[in-house]
Amino acid sequence: MSAADEVHWLELPGRRLEVDARGYLLDPADWDEALATELARRDGIELGAEHWQVIHLLRSYHERHGRSPAMRLLVKEAAQALGTGVANSRVLYRLFPQGPAKQAARYAGLPRPTSCI
Repeated sequence: MSAADEVHWLELPGRRLEVDARGYLLDPADWDEALATELARRDGIELGAEHWQVIHLLRSYHERHGRSPAMRLLVKEAAQALGTGVANSRVLYRLFPQGPAKQAARYAGLPRPTSCI
C-alpha cells in the first residue's frame, strides 16, 4: 500500500470518517451537507448558493459517470447545467481557490479527480 492509499481519519464533532492522505472521503456515502460545510469552514470558506450548485453538480456527475470531473470537464458541465455565470474558471477559482475541481470534489465527498495535479 502506497502512502497515498493509506487510510487516515477525519475527526468531526460526533463523527470519525475514513479519508485518504489528501483528505478525500473513502466512502462517498459518508457525505452530507454538514460535512461539506465543516470542510469549507476549516478552509476559511462560507458556502453560499453558487458553492452548493457546484457541489451538487459534482455529486450528480459522479453518480452518472463514477468519477469526479477534472477542471475542463467541470467548466463544461457547469456551463450546461448552471449557465455561463458560474461556468468559467475565474468564477470557479473565486469559489474554490485551492483548485475548483479538487477542492469542490473534496467538499462533495468525492474522489480526487485523476487528471488534477
